[in-house]
Amino acid sequence: MSRFLESQTRHAVLALPSARDEAWRYTSLKSLEQRALVVGDRDAATREVPAALLESGVARIVFVNGAYRADLSDASATGVELAVSRRAASEASTAADTIVRLNALLASEHVTIHVATGARGVKPLHLVHVGVPATEGLAWYARISVELGAGATLAVVERFLAAAPHDHVGNVSNRLQLGAGAELAWTRVQGESETATLFTHTDAALEANARLEHASIDTGAVLARHAFEVELAAPGAVLRSRGVFALRGRQHGDTQLAVVHAARDTHCDIAYRGLADGRSRGVFGGTITMRPGADGADARLENKNLLLSPHAEIDTKPVLEIHADEVKASHGATVGQLDERALFYLRSRGIAEPEARSMLTYAFAAAMFDNHPERDRLLAPLGVGRTSEAWPADASPDGPAR
Repeated sequence: MSRFLESQTRHAVLALPSARDEAWRYTSLKSLEQRALVVGDRDAATREVPAALLESGVARIVFVNGAYRADLSDASATGVELAVSRRAASEASTAADTIVRLNALLASEHVTIHVATGARGVKPLHLVHVGVPATEGLAWYARISVELGAGATLAVVERFLAAAPHDHVGNVSNRLQLGAGAELAWTRVQGESETATLFTHTDAALEANARLEHASIDTGAVLARHAFEVELAAPGAVLRSRGVFALRGRQHGDTQLAVVHAARDTHCDIAYRGLADGRSRGVFGGTITMRPGADGADARLENKNLLLSPHAEIDTKPVLEIHADEVKASHGATVGQLDERALFYLRSRGIAEPEARSMLTYAFAAAMFDNHPERDRLLAPLGVGRTSEAWPADASPDGPAR
C-alpha cells in the first residue's frame, strides 16, 4: 500500500489508480503515493478566511478545508432545505475508483440541499470551497447531495478558492438528483492554489423531462481531476455541458465525462475546449453510452484544444457506445495551434504579437460561454479585458510564472 493510503485508511483492498486503469491512463498519481497526510483539518472551524474571498449579498454554503462552516454560510433566503449530518461511521462504497471510495469512507459530514417539489424562482446558491494553509499536510474530504423535487428549479455556483498558497489534497463528491421536470443550472469555477491537488466527482441522475445545464472552467491546482457522470434515466431528460481547462507551467488537468442514455428521447450536447502552455498537460475523456431501449436519443460530443507551447501536451479521447436503434450521435476532437492567419491579421492592424496571441486564446475559450448568465465569473480567471497579462506569449519550458 502507498504511503498516502496508509496515512488515510487501513482498508487493505484499496490501491490508487495507475496507468493500467483506462480512465487514469494519462494521469499519474506516483507523487501522491509518496505523501503521508493528515485526514481532515481539526482546526477548520477556527481557520480565518479573508472577507474578500466571500462574495457579499449572495446565498452561500462555505467549506474550509472540506469542513462545513455554519458561521460563514447563509442559505436562509433561498428557500432550500439544508441538512448537515455528522457521520459517526464510514459509509460503504462499491465504486471502482479508489478516489471516490476514499471520499465515502473518510468524509466526516454530509451536506444535503433539498428543493421542494414545484419550487421555482429559488435564489441562486453558492457552494464555496476555500483552501486555507495549515502547519501540516492535509487530505480533506467533502460530500454534498443536491435533490430537486419534481418541477423544481435551482442555480448553483460551485467555487474552489485558495486563501493563500497551500499543498492540500482535496476530494469532493457531489450527488445531483433531479426529479421529473426539474431544472438545475450548475456552474463550476475551479481556481485552487497552484500547488494543491483536487479531485472532484460529480454524479447526476435525471428523471423524465429534467434538464441539467452545466458549465465548468479549470485554471487552478497543480493536479486537478474532474469526473462528471450523468445518467439520463427517463424519457425526455436533457444535459447540456460546456467547459474549458486552461493550464500553465507544470499543471496537469484531467476532465472525464461519462453520459448514459438509459431511456428513449433523451438528449445531450457536450462541448469542451482546452488550453495548455508551458510544460502543462491536459487530458479529456468523454464517453457517451446509449443503452438498449434508448431509441430516439440524440447526442453530440466535441472537444477542441490549443497547444500554446512546444512543450505542452493534450490527450483527448471521445468515445461513443451505441446499443440502440434509431439514434443520432456525433463526436469529434482536435488538437492544434493558433491560426497563424488570424494572428497575422491582428498584427497587421498594429496589435503586438503577445497581445494578439492573448486575444485569440481568450476568444477561443470564451466561445464556450456565450449567453451564459455567469459568463463574467467563468471568464474572470482568464483575465477579462487584460488578456495579455493572463496569457503572455512565453514558450519557455516551465511557462510564465503567475
